[in-house]
Amino acid sequence: MSGIELDQIRTARDVLAGVSVLTPMEESRWLSEHTGGEVFLKAENLQRTGSFKARGAYVRISRLSPEERAAGVVAASAGNHAQGVALAAQLLGIRATVFMPEGAPIPKERATRGYGAEVVFVGHQLDDALAAAQEHAKQSGATFIHPFDHADVVAGQGTVGLEILEQCSQVRTVVVPTGGGGLLAGVALAVKLQRPDVRVIGVQAKDAAAYPGSLAAGRPTPLHQMRTMADGIAVGRPGDLTFAAVRDHVDDVLTVSEDALARGVLSLVERAKLVSEPAGAAAVAALLEDPASFTDPTVAVVSGGNIDPLLLGKVIRHGMTAAGRYLSAHVTIADAPGGLAELLGCVGASGANVLEVAHERTAPGLHVDEVDVQLSLETRGAEHSELVLEQLRARGYQVSLGR
Repeated sequence: MSGIELDQIRTARDVLAGVSVLTPMEESRWLSEHTGGEVFLKAENLQRTGSFKARGAYVRISRLSPEERAAGVVAASAGNHAQGVALAAQLLGIRATVFMPEGAPIPKERATRGYGAEVVFVGHQLDDALAAAQEHAKQSGATFIHPFDHADVVAGQGTVGLEILEQCSQVRTVVVPTGGGGLLAGVALAVKLQRPDVRVIGVQAKDAAAYPGSLAAGRPTPLHQMRTMADGIAVGRPGDLTFAAVRDHVDDVLTVSEDALARGVLSLVERAKLVSEPAGAAAVAALLEDPASFTDPTVAVVSGGNIDPLLLGKVIRHGMTAAGRYLSAHVTIADAPGGLAELLGCVGASGANVLEVAHERTAPGLHVDEVDVQLSLETRGAEHSELVLEQLRARGYQVSLGR
């Protein structure tokens, strides 16, 4: 058992009064239509520091002794926990040092420094930063603030679950993005200890999913490699405390593809007008990928919105491609005046939008009087893309799909 009681989560909410934000719960009509049942979004991306992490970090740091406060705190994070620790330390007047893996998102690093913390880069995985932070704690006497595996942190994250039950009392399923399991464990405890009938489901990135294997093995089992755009939930090993809570109180842990994560980010921007990082969109990705698996009313937690604008652009393009809204095709035309204009006229008549055109006169298989035209098109979706291809082929063009 995790050993964390409901009263600890309720007390954590009292500690957070005036510090954390009661984030909104909004009905999502487009997701409701997609799943065939009511879906609500819990917008933790609108929390202070842009994610739920500030809740647990503040509860943990606020309970340090005067001697511990004087020695400062140290943490390891890809970004969101870093900002939570930095904000909490700033509010409480405590020195903070944060270790980040190389390649951590620039906005998260800048925001962490903006809250007054010292940032040190080490390694390429969160586990590398965790080891360095723990060593720093031993050498300096600073208190290590674990990103998920501590009762105070889990209790702080559990306040999200209390709010969900109050904002959507009719909820039947809660879907939670999951890395190390702090948010999932906290939400599951807060929900299940009051409403055991409510299903709680965690969601991990398919290529960074430590929980399914760990649950199957009956113990936290580390991953040997991870690769995902969802850096916020790329954690190689569940915590001991969080694993016990997830094992005992969570109904299922699902995984989602990179395409689904990108579609989740894109859909939140387009339809909900919410900016989410890929990790924050994991619950929405699960609803998009397998809409029949959830009993409504469903609450999907949007856990964070800290994303580099450049990465956001890439993820949106990836999401549009995954949704069939980008079409890349090679079309062979005659190398004659008017040939390209005629091709583009056909494309325009089909309703597709031309994004980019490139010519290639020396591609293998081309005759001397032919040109390979590479088209990048924006379409309305997969069905429209097929229609565009059909119309081009009906006009006699040789068409092949490109990358």
